[in-house]
Amino acid sequence: MFNLAPKSALKVAIVTATPFEIAPTIQWLETHFVSTEIGVFGLKELEVNVVVTGVGMVATAWQLSRYLSANKPDLLINAGIAGALDRSLQIGEVVHITEDFFADLGAEDKDGRLLDVFELGLVEENQFPYIEKKLFNPNATSANFLPAVKGITVNKAHGSAQSIEFLKAEHPDAQTESMEGAAVFYGCLVSEIRFLQIRSISNYVEPRNREAWNIALAIQNLNSCLIEIIQSL
Repeated sequence: MFNLAPKSALKVAIVTATPFEIAPTIQWLETHFVSTEIGVFGLKELEVNVVVTGVGMVATAWQLSRYLSANKPDLLINAGIAGALDRSLQIGEVVHITEDFFADLGAEDKDGRLLDVFELGLVEENQFPYIEKKLFNPNATSANFLPAVKGITVNKAHGSAQSIEFLKAEHPDAQTESMEGAAVFYGCLVSEIRFLQIRSISNYVEPRNREAWNIALAIQNLNSCLIEIIQSL
């Protein structure tokens, strides 16, 4: 399912914001693998590390850098749920985020529009690891078993008509919204770690309506996919 170069032993890291998002996978690992220490599972030549970062970019960047300072996995999988800006995506659908962007990093202009750090001249548009302001997964074609989509990462999940309108105007191609994805992209790119970000759609980005969300379905499908990936290694 996921194409990795042949190797006698593989180390895989699963990075998630909250433990409940990958609880079924953790239970599966506890049943089928041997746990050598907290968050570390082994089976034959495969080692799986579970890293729970906490919610948001800051917590993710901190915990990821802490983990990568002591480990160099062959593959890092960022797994979680996400909101969909693209209405063609279905609730519960699992997607592969191939590019991501820090969508609210910058300064608010007088008309309410966000001036990103590139427009402000604080970061160059092609300053590593950015390419034309965005972060791309260079190994995205290795995971072509899932729909490839474009994501954005935010500190505040959008839930009002006005903010969503601004967001869509600024990022018309964005299909999903998460609170951690771009931080994982950034950390893996600068650390030269092969990575994959998979997200399951729990809701549409619309005026906040929790009754329309289906987190249970999103988590079920996310973990089915995650377990299939692990089994394929």
